Amino acid sequence: MKSDMVLDPDVGREAGSETADPDAAADIPLRRWPRVVGALLTVVLLATGGALYAEGRHLRDTPATANLALTDAEATARVTGDVSSALGKIFSYGPGATTVTRAAAEEVLAGKALQQYATLFGQVERQSADQKLTLTTEVVRAGVTRLTGSSAHLLVFLDQVYERRGRAPTTASAQLTVTARLRDGRWWIVEIGST
Repeated sequence: MKSDMVLDPDVGREAGSETADPDAAADIPLRRWPRVVGALLTVVLLATGGALYAEGRHLRDTPATANLALTDAEATARVTGDVSSALGKIFSYGPGATTVTRAAAEEVLAGKALQQYATLFGQVERQSADQKLTLTTEVVRAGVTRLTGSSAHLLVFLDQVYERRGRAPTTASAQLTVTARLRDGRWWIVEIGST
């Protein structure tokens, strides 16, 4: 007589048998264990990776790395050159050339710096004409302390030579702080302070 029973090759028991193998029942939770550990490891690795990425981004986005004066030599040289040239023009004048100096100031100054300059230069024009005063200014050294895409802060050292008719020239040094803004592809001096 033939048996209608079929053997299950995975568990080595007859299919449809109602008696359960106690070892097979204990084997089911053991088969799930590697999956659970794998899932937990995946979650831990993803969390650790996210935390490390955030910390690395924080380290890259410090104020020092945001300061282009430390990382962009070309932009730093451009703003230094533009500001130095502008200061040489606006702080150099002669008794008959103050209108040229005033016009130069309107091309390189804006905002508070232009207002300060207009007030100061009104007094200078009168003195220059009365005393036949000539001032020649040369930027000796200029350094960019902070630079972003649209603003710059500089520390500038100047040598100035004063010449009055009938007197020997006098040389003086000056130190300025300058704030410049980039507008329409040009650096405009917006604030000048003495230190």
